Amino acid sequence: MNITCLTFNPFQENTYLLHDDTRECVVIDPGCYEKAEHEQLKQYIAANSLKVVRLLNTHCHIDHVLGNKFVADTYSVGLEIHPQDEQTLRAVPTYAPAYGFPQYAEVLPASFLEEGDRVKFGNTELQVFFTPGHAPGHIVFYNGPEKACIGGDVLFQGSIGRTDLPGGDFDTLITSIREKMFALPDDVTVYPGHGPETTIGYEKRHNPFLR
Repeated sequence: MNITCLTFNPFQENTYLLHDDTRECVVIDPGCYEKAEHEQLKQYIAANSLKVVRLLNTHCHIDHVLGNKFVADTYSVGLEIHPQDEQTLRAVPTYAPAYGFPQYAEVLPASFLEEGDRVKFGNTELQVFFTPGHAPGHIVFYNGPEKACIGGDVLFQGSIGRTDLPGGDFDTLITSIREKMFALPDDVTVYPGHGPETTIGYEKRHNPFLR
């Protein structure tokens, strides 16, 4: 499985493209808003002869969903989220202009993902884990053979997701990290929604929020 990170929008959000040797591709948390960002994503997909087959959100805060409609329309794929984050998604149009995104275009989920589901594309499979706390319907995607976790805004290098937004809860987030993320092997790489990648083992040893 190949993992490509493209960083978009003023929030410096990490958009991930996953594909294997079949060239089937999954787009996770497309944060592309400006036309130039749309083109960057489109050109990467075309240059690598990828076929986008799924569109996933770890959660639905504005910085992670700005490119949902572009990806859904361009590649004819339906959005997949956790049902408990649909309210988070539906709230985005009410505040997008105030955040400087007046051209935000909404796309609603076509289907839902729950804890224990498997996301399949090409010869690859991702496990879905429910990890609320930063957002009420936050999920992460784990691939065991590659020891890789697309972690959204749950766990960062030396930090954790903020919990002061609607639906956030500090104790719930800490529980999600300890029971779900820290149950993974120490050598699993976490690809977060912002900033550099990290590993489960490093965060167990060094993250000041989790000692």
